[in-house]
Amino acid sequence: MFQKILVANRGEIAVRIIRACQERGIRTVAVYSDADRSALHVRYADEAYHIGPPPARDSYLRGDTLIDVARRAGADAIHPGYGFLAENAAFAAACADAGIVFIGPTAAAIATMGDKTTARETVARAGVPLVPGTTKDLRDDELAAAAERLGYPILVKASAGGGGKGMRLVQEEAELKSALGAARREALAAFGDGSIYLEKAITAARHIEIQILADAHGNVIHLGERECSIQRRHQKLVEEAPSVAVSPELRAEMGAIAVAAARAVDYQSAGTVEFLVDKDGSYYFLEMNTRLQVEHPVTELVTGVDIVKEMISIANGRRLRLRQEDVTMKGWAIECRITAEDSENDFMPAGGTIVSLREPTGPGIRVESGIYEGFDVPLFYDPMIAKLIVWGESRADAIMRMRRALSEYRIAGIKTTIPFHLALMDNPRFQWGQIDTNFLDTHTPVTHPDIEQQQKQAALVAAMLRHERGLRAINISHGAELEHGQSAWRRSALLNGLRSLL
Repeated sequence: MFQKILVANRGEIAVRIIRACQERGIRTVAVYSDADRSALHVRYADEAYHIGPPPARDSYLRGDTLIDVARRAGADAIHPGYGFLAENAAFAAACADAGIVFIGPTAAAIATMGDKTTARETVARAGVPLVPGTTKDLRDDELAAAAERLGYPILVKASAGGGGKGMRLVQEEAELKSALGAARREALAAFGDGSIYLEKAITAARHIEIQILADAHGNVIHLGERECSIQRRHQKLVEEAPSVAVSPELRAEMGAIAVAAARAVDYQSAGTVEFLVDKDGSYYFLEMNTRLQVEHPVTELVTGVDIVKEMISIANGRRLRLRQEDVTMKGWAIECRITAEDSENDFMPAGGTIVSLREPTGPGIRVESGIYEGFDVPLFYDPMIAKLIVWGESRADAIMRMRRALSEYRIAGIKTTIPFHLALMDNPRFQWGQIDTNFLDTHTPVTHPDIEQQQKQAALVAAMLRHERGLRAINISHGAELEHGQSAWRRSALLNGLRSLL
């Protein structure tokens, strides 16, 4: 087994991986930029190394720096998490050249499936149904002609990466030129590759993905589906497992297709095959993410499989401990991505200092977080600061538990998307499972503006209580005479303020 693993990431996913390593008795190495010097993942790891200034291109995207740190720290392997270099074939190959295990698929598999157009061609040969689209590296005039053939609306998509980066929905020809330029620029900044392609936009579709695990011995299984249809600007906000739209028969069929796609590239490690499912139940291959997914916890809760630990075991050369017939799904899990954004102001970024934090607890609740009270949330990276995941016996139970957990969640000092998620849990159409990828365009939840005010009040209450405890300590150490005069007046004023809030 590996003795030491470097986690080439930050935030909640770095903490998640570090915890999995700790439970296996594996020492961990964290890396951090100037902006993350006091981050939670730095505190959790056994060792931590500075890797550069805040911009990701100068720190977390510097593969040479990460490999140098791994060598200096004596790490056996590197786990990339998701984002940054997780789907970078050159980085995976560089790790292998340096004699360091990359905890993920091979560089060849990443290169094939990470390039969306090559992936489409590869899985098509395996019989996987595709959304109509183009190949990459076409000129703008060729893309314009292809868009005319496909018919609007169309999607402009980055050939590399994922997560909605480098993606634009184009409703008509007049929008195409600007969308092509914007998608290229965003893809180049996010993935270092500005190549794009076109895909027919399938409206009113559900985003369904299949989690797979594959070892180096030819064993491939799937862990069922996740529903990821609640999206804003192609960014997932809420995920759940299983999906109300997937029957056991469809699950088995899509699972077999996902396994075939993985076998087509001799895949190893955890991966996700994503599909669009239309209102008639027809499904089309979207892409394959050759990494750990943000939403992996919902699958873990309904299957009991620790996907991160499985990735580590596979990278260590071990066979899968499960066969397909061993995989069962029990209950329902929902995940809400908690981001530092103002959901009442077009989801504008909202960095700042967290002055008060209270996380929900209780049966069936899991919080994966990269924050703590007093932490300064930087604006240099993805705004997700935590994930709230719940499990219930049924979907209705999970929704009620999520609503309760969200109502307990207090993050004061910055704006977050907690009010948005609370409103979504109250939305009847969401409760009925009548959702698709356009849901938020037509059924925007009514927000709960009182939550932010409650959070501010909670922070004031906490500050007053801390001050009150301090005054009591002074009184005890200096005698009862401090109960009179100015100290007594200040104490009375603070308590009156506290009573007015309560």
